[in-house]
Amino acid sequence: MAENIKLFDTSKCTGCRGCQLACKQWNNLPAKQTVNWGSYQNPPTLQPNTFLLMRFQEKAEGGTVKWFFRHEACMHCTDAACVKVCPTGALYYSEFKTVGKNLEKCIGCKDCVAACPFEVPRYDSEANKVFKCDMCESRIANKLEPACVKACPTGALKWGDKQAMLKIAEERAKELGGDAHVYGPQYVGGTHLAYVLQEKDAVYAGLKVDPKVPLSVTIWKDWLKPLSLIAGGGVIVGSLLHYILHGPKRPDEDGSKDKHAEGGK
Repeated sequence: MAENIKLFDTSKCTGCRGCQLACKQWNNLPAKQTVNWGSYQNPPTLQPNTFLLMRFQEKAEGGTVKWFFRHEACMHCTDAACVKVCPTGALYYSEFKTVGKNLEKCIGCKDCVAACPFEVPRYDSEANKVFKCDMCESRIANKLEPACVKACPTGALKWGDKQAMLKIAEERAKELGGDAHVYGPQYVGGTHLAYVLQEKDAVYAGLKVDPKVPLSVTIWKDWLKPLSLIAGGGVIVGSLLHYILHGPKRPDEDGSKDKHAEGGK
Protein backbone atom coordinates (compact mmCIF):
# COMPACT_ATOMS: atom_id res chain seq x y z
CA MET A 1 0.00 0.00 0.00
CA ALA A 2 1.32 3.45 -0.94
CA GLU A 3 2.36 5.59 2.01
CA ASN A 4 0.74 9.02 1.89
CA ILE A 5 1.49 12.17 3.86
CA LYS A 6 -0.10 15.59 4.30
CA LEU A 7 1.91 18.61 3.16
CA PHE A 8 1.33 22.14 4.43
CA ASP A 9 2.93 25.09 2.59
CA THR A 10 3.00 28.17 4.82
CA SER A 11 3.62 30.43 1.82
CA LYS A 12 0.24 29.55 0.28
CA CYS A 13 -1.89 29.78 3.42
CA THR A 14 -4.22 32.77 3.87
CA GLY A 15 -5.35 31.86 7.38
CA CYS A 16 -8.96 31.31 6.31
CA ARG A 17 -9.36 28.47 8.83
CA GLY A 18 -11.39 26.44 6.36
CA CYS A 19 -9.32 23.39 7.35
CA GLN A 20 -10.04 23.94 11.04
CA LEU A 21 -13.78 24.18 10.43
CA ALA A 22 -13.78 21.13 8.13
CA CYS A 23 -12.03 19.11 10.84
CA LYS A 24 -14.69 20.16 13.34
CA GLN A 25 -17.51 19.24 11.00
CA TRP A 26 -16.17 15.86 9.86
CA ASN A 27 -15.30 14.72 13.38
CA ASN A 28 -18.52 16.15 14.85
CA LEU A 29 -16.57 18.14 17.43
CA PRO A 30 -18.65 20.41 19.69
CA ALA A 31 -17.97 24.13 20.03
CA LYS A 32 -17.02 25.51 23.44
CA GLN A 33 -16.96 29.00 24.89
CA THR A 34 -13.66 30.83 24.39
CA VAL A 35 -12.36 34.24 25.46
CA ASN A 36 -10.65 37.05 23.56
CA TRP A 37 -6.96 36.81 24.40
CA GLY A 38 -5.68 39.40 21.93
CA SER A 39 -5.28 37.23 18.84
CA TYR A 40 -7.28 36.14 15.82
CA GLN A 41 -6.17 32.61 16.72
CA ASN A 42 -9.04 30.76 18.36
CA PRO A 43 -8.84 28.75 20.57
CA PRO A 44 -5.41 29.55 22.03
CA THR A 45 -4.19 25.92 21.81
CA LEU A 46 -5.30 22.49 20.68
CA GLN A 47 -8.23 21.19 22.74
CA PRO A 48 -10.04 17.86 23.23
CA ASN A 49 -12.68 19.32 20.89
CA THR A 50 -10.14 20.93 18.51
CA PHE A 51 -7.92 18.42 16.71
CA LEU A 52 -6.58 21.00 14.27
CA LEU A 53 -5.61 24.58 15.08
CA MET A 54 -4.58 27.37 12.73
CA ARG A 55 -1.89 29.35 14.54
CA PHE A 56 -1.85 33.08 13.83
CA GLN A 57 1.31 35.03 14.42
CA GLU A 58 2.33 38.56 13.49
CA LYS A 59 5.84 39.95 13.27
CA ALA A 60 6.89 43.58 12.88
CA GLU A 61 9.36 43.88 10.02
CA GLY A 62 10.62 47.07 8.38
CA GLY A 63 7.71 49.21 9.50
CA THR A 64 5.14 46.66 8.34
CA VAL A 65 3.49 43.63 9.91
CA LYS A 66 4.18 40.19 8.50
CA TRP A 67 1.71 37.40 9.13
CA PHE A 68 2.58 33.75 9.74
CA PHE A 69 0.00 30.99 9.64
CA ARG A 70 0.69 27.42 10.73
CA HIS A 71 -1.52 24.34 10.53
CA GLU A 72 -1.05 22.54 13.87
CA ALA A 73 -2.26 18.97 14.35
CA CYS A 74 -0.95 15.49 15.09
CA MET A 75 2.29 14.89 13.17
CA HIS A 76 1.61 11.13 12.88
CA CYS A 77 5.18 10.12 13.67
CA THR A 78 6.69 6.97 12.21
CA ASP A 79 8.38 6.38 15.58
CA ALA A 80 5.46 7.57 17.69
CA ALA A 81 6.11 8.00 21.41
CA CYS A 82 2.35 7.95 22.10
CA VAL A 83 2.01 4.49 20.58
CA LYS A 84 5.05 3.25 22.52
CA VAL A 85 3.64 4.26 25.90
CA CYS A 86 -0.06 3.50 25.40
CA PRO A 87 -0.80 0.51 27.69
CA THR A 88 -4.10 -0.53 26.12
CA GLY A 89 -3.61 -0.21 22.36
CA ALA A 90 -5.92 2.80 22.20
CA LEU A 91 -3.26 4.46 20.03
CA TYR A 92 -1.91 2.34 17.20
CA TYR A 93 -0.30 2.39 13.76
CA SER A 94 -2.98 2.16 11.11
CA GLU A 95 -2.58 0.30 7.84
CA PHE A 96 -1.76 3.69 6.31
CA LYS A 97 1.14 4.13 8.81
CA THR A 98 -0.66 7.04 10.48
CA VAL A 99 -1.44 7.01 14.22
CA GLY A 100 -5.02 5.93 14.79
CA LYS A 101 -7.07 5.96 17.98
CA ASN A 102 -9.66 3.71 19.58
CA LEU A 103 -11.45 5.71 22.28
CA GLU A 104 -13.15 2.61 23.69
CA LYS A 105 -9.74 1.33 24.78
CA CYS A 106 -8.54 4.67 26.21
CA ILE A 107 -8.36 4.65 30.04
CA GLY A 108 -7.30 8.29 30.37
CA CYS A 109 -3.86 7.47 31.83
CA LYS A 110 -2.33 10.48 29.99
CA ASP A 111 0.95 8.67 29.28
CA CYS A 112 0.68 9.78 25.65
CA VAL A 113 0.20 13.40 26.71
CA ALA A 114 3.49 13.32 28.62
CA ALA A 115 5.39 11.40 25.94
CA CYS A 116 4.47 13.29 22.74
CA PRO A 117 7.43 15.45 21.60
CA PHE A 118 5.00 17.78 19.79
CA GLU A 119 2.59 18.14 22.76
CA VAL A 120 -0.44 17.22 20.66
CA PRO A 121 -2.76 14.83 22.59
CA ARG A 122 -5.33 16.59 24.80
CA TYR A 123 -6.99 15.10 27.89
CA ASP A 124 -10.70 15.62 28.58
CA SER A 125 -11.37 15.26 32.33
CA GLU A 126 -15.13 14.93 31.81
CA ALA A 127 -14.81 12.00 29.42
CA ASN A 128 -11.57 10.70 31.01
CA LYS A 129 -10.24 10.22 27.49
CA VAL A 130 -7.42 11.62 25.37
CA PHE A 131 -8.21 13.10 21.95
CA LYS A 132 -6.19 13.93 18.84
CA CYS A 133 -6.35 13.95 15.03
CA ASP A 134 -6.45 10.52 13.38
CA MET A 135 -5.80 11.91 9.87
CA CYS A 136 -9.46 11.24 9.02
CA GLU A 137 -8.82 7.50 8.95
CA SER A 138 -12.45 6.87 7.98
CA ARG A 139 -11.90 9.01 4.87
CA ILE A 140 -8.48 7.78 3.76
CA ALA A 141 -9.70 4.18 4.22
CA ASN A 142 -12.19 5.00 1.45
CA LYS A 143 -9.55 6.64 -0.76
CA LEU A 144 -10.64 10.16 0.16
CA GLU A 145 -8.29 12.91 1.25
CA PRO A 146 -8.50 14.23 4.84
CA ALA A 147 -11.30 16.74 5.39
CA CYS A 148 -8.87 19.60 6.03
CA VAL A 149 -7.13 19.03 2.69
CA LYS A 150 -10.46 18.84 0.89
CA ALA A 151 -11.49 22.22 2.31
CA CYS A 152 -8.28 24.15 1.57
CA PRO A 153 -9.03 26.76 -1.15
CA THR A 154 -5.44 27.78 -1.96
CA GLY A 155 -3.56 24.49 -2.29
CA ALA A 156 -1.63 25.13 0.93
CA LEU A 157 -2.64 21.63 2.00
CA LYS A 158 -1.96 18.58 -0.16
CA TRP A 159 -2.37 14.83 0.38
CA GLY A 160 -0.50 12.26 -1.64
CA ASP A 161 2.33 9.78 -2.04
CA LYS A 162 5.07 10.41 0.50
CA GLN A 163 7.97 10.62 -1.93
CA ALA A 164 6.02 12.78 -4.38
CA MET A 165 4.95 15.19 -1.61
CA LEU A 166 8.48 15.46 -0.23
CA LYS A 167 9.81 16.20 -3.70
CA ILE A 168 7.21 18.96 -4.12
CA ALA A 169 8.16 20.32 -0.70
CA GLU A 170 11.89 20.43 -1.44
CA GLU A 171 11.32 22.10 -4.81
CA ARG A 172 9.02 24.67 -3.22
CA ALA A 173 11.57 25.46 -0.49
CA LYS A 174 14.23 26.06 -3.14
CA GLU A 175 11.85 28.25 -5.09
CA LEU A 176 11.10 30.37 -2.01
CA GLY A 177 14.79 30.69 -1.15
CA GLY A 178 16.19 32.39 1.94
CA ASP A 179 15.52 30.38 5.11
CA ALA A 180 12.73 28.32 3.52
CA HIS A 181 13.02 24.61 4.29
CA VAL A 182 11.07 21.39 4.87
CA TYR A 183 10.15 20.41 8.43
CA GLY A 184 9.04 16.95 9.56
CA PRO A 185 10.72 14.12 7.64
CA GLN A 186 13.98 14.54 9.58
CA TYR A 187 12.36 13.89 12.97
CA VAL A 188 11.02 10.86 14.91
CA GLY A 189 11.59 8.47 12.02
CA GLY A 190 9.63 10.76 9.72
CA THR A 191 6.25 12.43 10.10
CA HIS A 192 3.06 12.12 8.04
CA LEU A 193 2.50 15.87 8.28
CA ALA A 194 5.29 17.89 6.66
CA TYR A 195 5.70 21.65 6.46
CA VAL A 196 7.26 23.99 3.96
CA LEU A 197 8.39 26.80 6.27
CA GLN A 198 9.43 30.22 4.99
CA GLU A 199 11.49 31.04 8.08
CA LYS A 200 13.66 29.18 10.59
CA ASP A 201 11.88 26.85 13.02
CA ALA A 202 12.37 29.16 16.01
CA VAL A 203 10.34 31.92 14.33
CA TYR A 204 7.11 29.93 14.54
CA ALA A 205 5.35 30.07 17.91
CA GLY A 206 4.71 26.66 19.41
CA LEU A 207 6.76 24.78 16.82
CA LYS A 208 9.18 22.34 18.42
CA VAL A 209 12.82 22.78 17.46
CA ASP A 210 14.55 19.39 17.10
CA PRO A 211 11.72 17.32 18.64
CA LYS A 212 12.71 13.94 20.01
CA VAL A 213 11.05 11.02 21.76
CA PRO A 214 11.71 11.52 25.52
CA LEU A 215 14.77 9.59 26.72
CA SER A 216 12.73 8.00 29.51
CA VAL A 217 10.41 6.45 26.91
CA THR A 218 13.32 5.18 24.82
CA ILE A 219 15.13 3.66 27.83
CA TRP A 220 12.03 1.88 29.15
CA LYS A 221 10.27 0.78 25.98
CA ASP A 222 13.25 0.14 23.68
CA TRP A 223 15.87 -1.11 26.15
CA LEU A 224 14.64 -2.19 29.59
CA LYS A 225 11.31 -3.73 28.62
CA PRO A 226 12.81 -6.04 25.94
CA LEU A 227 15.53 -7.07 28.43
CA SER A 228 12.92 -7.86 31.09
CA LEU A 229 11.00 -9.99 28.58
CA ILE A 230 14.21 -11.83 27.65
CA ALA A 231 15.00 -12.38 31.34
CA GLY A 232 11.47 -13.64 32.00
CA GLY A 233 11.70 -15.94 29.01
CA GLY A 234 15.04 -17.23 30.32
CA VAL A 235 13.48 -18.18 33.65
CA ILE A 236 10.70 -20.09 31.90
CA VAL A 237 13.12 -21.88 29.55
CA GLY A 238 15.40 -22.74 32.50
CA SER A 239 12.50 -24.17 34.46
CA LEU A 240 11.37 -26.31 31.52
CA LEU A 241 14.91 -27.53 30.91
CA HIS A 242 15.28 -28.50 34.57
CA TYR A 243 11.98 -30.39 34.41
CA ILE A 244 13.07 -32.26 31.27
CA LEU A 245 16.48 -33.22 32.70
CA HIS A 246 15.54 -33.95 36.30
CA GLY A 247 11.80 -34.48 36.26
CA PRO A 248 9.41 -33.20 38.90
CA LYS A 249 10.64 -33.04 42.50
CA ARG A 250 8.99 -35.75 44.65
CA PRO A 251 9.30 -36.71 48.36
CA ASP A 252 11.75 -39.58 49.02
CA GLU A 253 9.70 -42.78 48.80
CA ASP A 254 11.60 -44.62 51.54
CA GLY A 255 11.57 -41.67 53.91
CA SER A 256 15.39 -41.73 54.08
CA LYS A 257 15.58 -37.98 54.59
CA ASP A 258 13.33 -38.18 57.63
CA LYS A 259 15.44 -41.05 59.08
CA HIS A 260 18.66 -39.14 58.61
CA ALA A 261 17.11 -36.07 60.16
CA GLU A 262 16.01 -38.10 63.19
CA GLY A 263 19.44 -39.73 63.53
CA GLY A 264 21.10 -36.34 63.62
CA LYS A 265 19.12 -35.15 66.66
